[in-house]
Amino acid sequence: MATTEAQGDLFPDAKTPEDTRFINDRCLIRTLDGHRLVIGSGVVLSQYAMGDHFAEAWAMVSLVQQGWADQNDVARAFGCTARTLRRHQRRFEDGGLFALGHGSGYPKGRQRLRSSHRKLVHWLKSEGRSNREIARRIGVNEKAVRKLLRRMGWKEKSPVEQLLLPLGESADPNLSAFPSPDAQASTAGPSGAADPNLSAFYASADEPLPFTLDTNPTNRVGDRFLAYIGLLQDAAPLFRSGTRVPGAGVLLALPALVESGVLQCAQEVYGSIGPAFYGLRTSILALVLMGLLRIKRPENLKEEPPDNLGRILGLDRAPEVKTLRRKLTRLAALGCAAEFGRSLAERRVVLRGAALAFLYVDGHVRVYHGKHRLPKAHVARMRLSMPATTDYWVNDTAGDPLFVVTAEANAALVKMLPSLLAEVRSLVGERRVRVR
Repeated sequence: MATTEAQGDLFPDAKTPEDTRFINDRCLIRTLDGHRLVIGSGVVLSQYAMGDHFAEAWAMVSLVQQGWADQNDVARAFGCTARTLRRHQRRFEDGGLFALGHGSGYPKGRQRLRSSHRKLVHWLKSEGRSNREIARRIGVNEKAVRKLLRRMGWKEKSPVEQLLLPLGESADPNLSAFPSPDAQASTAGPSGAADPNLSAFYASADEPLPFTLDTNPTNRVGDRFLAYIGLLQDAAPLFRSGTRVPGAGVLLALPALVESGVLQCAQEVYGSIGPAFYGLRTSILALVLMGLLRIKRPENLKEEPPDNLGRILGLDRAPEVKTLRRKLTRLAALGCAAEFGRSLAERRVVLRGAALAFLYVDGHVRVYHGKHRLPKAHVARMRLSMPATTDYWVNDTAGDPLFVVTAEANAALVKMLPSLLAEVRSLVGERRVRVR
C-alpha cells in the first residue's frame, strides 16, 4: 500500500499557467512565443501574432457574435474597454472585415496636403489670405492648413507689426504706428476723388471719409484691432465683387436713406457711441437694412448667415445679437430718442414744406410685452384684447410720416389732438395747415 506522501503526489495543486487567461468557463486565451490562441470548448477559434490589431479585433468581434462570451468578459480578457469592443462591432457591421483594419478619421501621421501644395499655401498666405479661405480654395479644412504652416515654420505677424506704416527718415517712430485723426481725414482725399465704396454711405460731401488699413474685405483684422485699442470709431465699408448676393437689392434704398437724413441726424444728436468696430453709423444702417429684409428683431439675426448681411454692410460679417443689443442699450441710455425724432421732423419740414398743407393723423395699436402694467386695448390684427400702447402718426400730404407720438395710455384720438397739434405748431411755425 502506498504511503501518504506518495498518495499526495497523485493530486498536484492545479494552478492557472501564466500564459493563460480565462474569458469565461468555456473560453480562454493562451499566449506563447509571440502568438496568441483563442480557444472555445477545446476548439481553436482564432490564432494570430501579437501586435496584429486587425486579427485581434476580429477575434473579439467573432467571440461576441457567435455567442461564446459577452462584451464585458471579452473586453476584460483582451485588456480594453467595452466601448472599444462596441466600436469594432459597428465598424464590422458597416464595412465588414476591411473596416476593422482601418480606424475612423484620417490616418494619423499622414499629411493631408501634398508637398506640391506648399508653394501654393505659402503664396496665398504671403498675399494676406486667411487660413479659412486657403482651405476653401484647396479643398481641405482649416486645421490642415494650420498644421502645414506650422511645419513650414510660418510665423504670423502681430497686429502691431501688420499695422506699421513705412517711416521716413525724419518720422517719429513712436507716432507712426497708428495714424492720427487729421492724417485719416487727409488720406481720404478730396470728395471728388473719393472711393465710391466708402462715399455711398455718407450724406455730406464735406464729411471726411473713414480711414481703414484693411485691403481685403473678407479679413478686417486691422480695423478690429484699431477698435480694440480705442483708435477707431466706426469701420469703413469695403465691398467685394460677387454674384447672387442674397438681399443685395436693399442697397437700392441707400439713396433714399441718405436723403432722409437719418445718418446725419444721428451723428448730430448722438455724436458717437465710443470706439467700436460696429459704430453708430453701422449700427443704425444694420437696423434699417434689417427692416427692409423683414428681420423683425435682433434675435432673428441668429437665423441669418452673418456673411450675407455683412457683405451688404460692407463688412466681413454682420454684428451678432448681443453686439446689436449692447449698441441699442447704449443709445437708449443717452435718452436722446425724442431729440432724434424731432431733428428728423425738422429736417423733413425744411425739405418738404409744400407737402405740409394737409396733415393726416392716424392711430395704430402696438402690443406691449414689457414688465409694466398697462390697460388692455383691442388689437385688430389679432382680434384680442391685450396690454398695448397707441402710436399716433402724423403724415404729410403724400402719406409719408412726419413724426410719431406714443401715448402713455390708450387715450382716444380726440384727447390726444391738443398735444399733437401743439407739436405740429412747434414744427411748422405759423403757416396754416389742415389736420384730418
